[in-house]
Amino acid sequence: MADALRHRPSISWSDRFRLYRMILAARIRSDWQYRVSFLALLVSQVGAVGLDLVAIAVVLQLVPDLGGWTAAEVAFLYGLATLPFGISDVFVSTVDRVSNYVRDGSMDRVLLRPVPALLQISALEFELRRAGKLVPAIAALVWSLPRVDVSWTAGQIAVLVMALCCGTVIYSALWVMAASMSFWTISSKEALNAVTYGGQFANQYPLHIYRNWVRAVLGWGIPLAFVAYVPSTYILDATNPLGLPRWLVLTSVPVAGAAAAVAGLIWRTGIRHYQSTGS
Repeated sequence: MADALRHRPSISWSDRFRLYRMILAARIRSDWQYRVSFLALLVSQVGAVGLDLVAIAVVLQLVPDLGGWTAAEVAFLYGLATLPFGISDVFVSTVDRVSNYVRDGSMDRVLLRPVPALLQISALEFELRRAGKLVPAIAALVWSLPRVDVSWTAGQIAVLVMALCCGTVIYSALWVMAASMSFWTISSKEALNAVTYGGQFANQYPLHIYRNWVRAVLGWGIPLAFVAYVPSTYILDATNPLGLPRWLVLTSVPVAGAAAAVAGLIWRTGIRHYQSTGS
């Protein structure tokens, strides 16, 4: 396998992404052949994620604010945390199925092709129905934007765009890092879901309402605080019991870059240590 990988043909990155787009298009056409099933699954995705927003609304009906944040501010935080997660879920999360490729030996075929394995698996397992998860996030942002007490400046708009981009990178890095464990473990699905879905659920609420150890793990260790909480405190100038400095939002870019670099390193290490099943 190692010799085959060294001698596989090399193609340009433009050709690699062209092949990636072709696989995506084929997957979409395939799903669209069963329109009723596709639409039903799409609606189910909207409903499943929308229940989180309903739960937040119920909590806010019982208390006047959540950790000093108003309903509009919490809805903004929810949208800013969920939209990047939804984007990464659509395009990257299916890499968690690499465990199936490793177990049945089909990873050999993936590695012999001149397209990066990460791009291949993400494209081969692409499911457009996952885009339904974007709907509640967009709805929360649209509802909250005119209701938050913000006089929008160019800096705040730039931070909003930066937060969406960096959040997508951080979530994507988490998917890749967790999925990479499949090269060393028999099954890492449960651990992957705990980090990704569990972390995203916790990220929908203001970080300061959690205990210190939760903040340390989910906020700074993983680090999900830079996805939504840190940008939200800057944009909204909301209650900030943790005393976070406003300049901290600028570190979102290097944090996202570091997360991507670590994810790439772990993935490449896993690829190098992959041993074929021999089947």
